[in-house]
Amino acid sequence: MQQSAGQGLPHTRTRGVHWISTAAALGAVVAAVALVQPADASPGKPAAAAGSPRRCRRHPAAPVAPPDPDAATFPLNCADGMPTDVVSKVSGDLDGDGRPETAVVVRCHTETGTPPSGVYVLSAPKTPGGPPRIAVTLVKPEDNRQIGNFRLEGRTLKATVLGFSSDQVPQCCPDLSRSYSWEWRGDRYVALPGPAGNTV
Repeated sequence: MQQSAGQGLPHTRTRGVHWISTAAALGAVVAAVALVQPADASPGKPAAAAGSPRRCRRHPAAPVAPPDPDAATFPLNCADGMPTDVVSKVSGDLDGDGRPETAVVVRCHTETGTPPSGVYVLSAPKTPGGPPRIAVTLVKPEDNRQIGNFRLEGRTLKATVLGFSSDQVPQCCPDLSRSYSWEWRGDRYVALPGPAGNTV
């Protein structure tokens, strides 16, 4: 059976002389603490406990700029040495590492026609001040695809991928389309095709 508070405990009924001696001992301890208090401690403010770590104020980290696609080199074989055009770009922390990436749709520059596009994810340069590096290629230009409605939803890349049912279809007018999503899963980007209406 559980005893009530105080029942059967030693020294429950202590004589007054015991309390007097206890108070005197506590007074001596308080006096000793007062003697070892640092000289610069102001009255009313307790000294910091010995060995306790001091808290440093942390300044918020400066935001990291996403990779600049204009500073990157893309593996497109453009005719006549033509430059490349960044058709679309979105930026965000795609892989969840706390640093932004930039996803881009790139194709060779042309005054007429619609050349095929490539889709790339750029990450930070290996050395400060260097060009962004291509982390992964999501769509290869040699597959002769065109990209529309390129966007970022949360950390998921989405686009409409356009293609051709045969070589007889003119480059201006792809006749196949399918929606695609790309997500970072584990250690790589995974392509998630939408419903197969017209399959690229």
